[in-house]
Amino acid sequence: MHLSDCHNVDDLRLLAKRRLPWPVFDYIDGAADDEITRARNTAAFDEVDLVPNVLAGVAEIDTSCTIMGRHSALPLMLSPTALQRVFHWQGERAVARAAERFGLWFGISSLATVSIEEIASLVSTPKLFQLYVHKDDGLNASMIERCKAAGFDALALTVDTIVSGKRERCARSGFTTPPRFTPSAVWSYATRPRWALDYVFREKFRLPNLDTHVSEGTGRAVSIAEYFNTMLDTAMDWDTAARIRRDWGGTFCLKGVMSVADARRAVEIGADAVMVSNHGGRQLDGSRAPFDQLAEIVDAVGGEIEIICDGGVRRGTHVLKALAQGATAASGGRLYLYALAAAGQAGVERALTLLKDEIERGMRLMGVTSVDQLERSMLRRR
Repeated sequence: MHLSDCHNVDDLRLLAKRRLPWPVFDYIDGAADDEITRARNTAAFDEVDLVPNVLAGVAEIDTSCTIMGRHSALPLMLSPTALQRVFHWQGERAVARAAERFGLWFGISSLATVSIEEIASLVSTPKLFQLYVHKDDGLNASMIERCKAAGFDALALTVDTIVSGKRERCARSGFTTPPRFTPSAVWSYATRPRWALDYVFREKFRLPNLDTHVSEGTGRAVSIAEYFNTMLDTAMDWDTAARIRRDWGGTFCLKGVMSVADARRAVEIGADAVMVSNHGGRQLDGSRAPFDQLAEIVDAVGGEIEIICDGGVRRGTHVLKALAQGATAASGGRLYLYALAAAGQAGVERALTLLKDEIERGMRLMGVTSVDQLERSMLRRR
């Protein structure tokens, strides 16, 4: 199977599975507990049908929109995700360059494997930094100040990782960051020589947004569950969020909002946007899907704050359904992580080409010439 054989995100997932050692693939692919929420995140889109209009004159269409004050060529964001150089040696650099080529917002994680400063110097497209609030206040302040100095366009405070979800696939494989070659997985690493050689002989693994403050950023192996449960601040509350918004002073987003009550609180503290997200099903299994929860949040605070539907997106029609439901945009992580793991920057560009084509084709078949024409009258729940 080659990149040219991949015609959708699921094809890219299969190629990534062939090319990655199984503990690394399962870290991307897996989620919490029984992974019911992870599956629901995508399945939720299938519960709603599109109702197309015809004879609309769609020779010229405009897929662009404004997200958090910045132009985007598509109503799609690339969500921040951690540890990207573990999946492919190009890591965040590949995603950044692909995002610039397609004119999209993209985000990097506090646990990124490329520094804030390097990402800022690479591309001019809108950039979001995902902040995990650590117990080390100096580390939190350092990341915020570095993002200011580097000219990041928005800060997204992640609010759904007070403790780690129980990621059972990672518990079985013993996956750590950086990866350890455990006895149970050594055969999988040995039979993926391209990945293994890149990992061993290319740039040394580090977490450059953390390693100025904590040893967990320097290459000491630690599981994600251990990291979240020991390093992150379980005392984080609405006062913390309001203080971080003030300290940052720029465009501010809360990532991980799932309830109407929390969306209203986000408006009250002056947030510019919320990402309706359950962390890809990796935290609270049994949580609702973002798309399931989108309508009531839009009805409560739409027009007061931007609402980004984050998670489960695998098709251009999923993006159109989110917009018709009232979202400002859709976003996702796995949709490009599979592609990154499969083929680096070329893989990410393949994924974005496929999704762009699906969005454009879907708009024409829906009879709309701009994304703001998508509305709830075009949806029917089964």
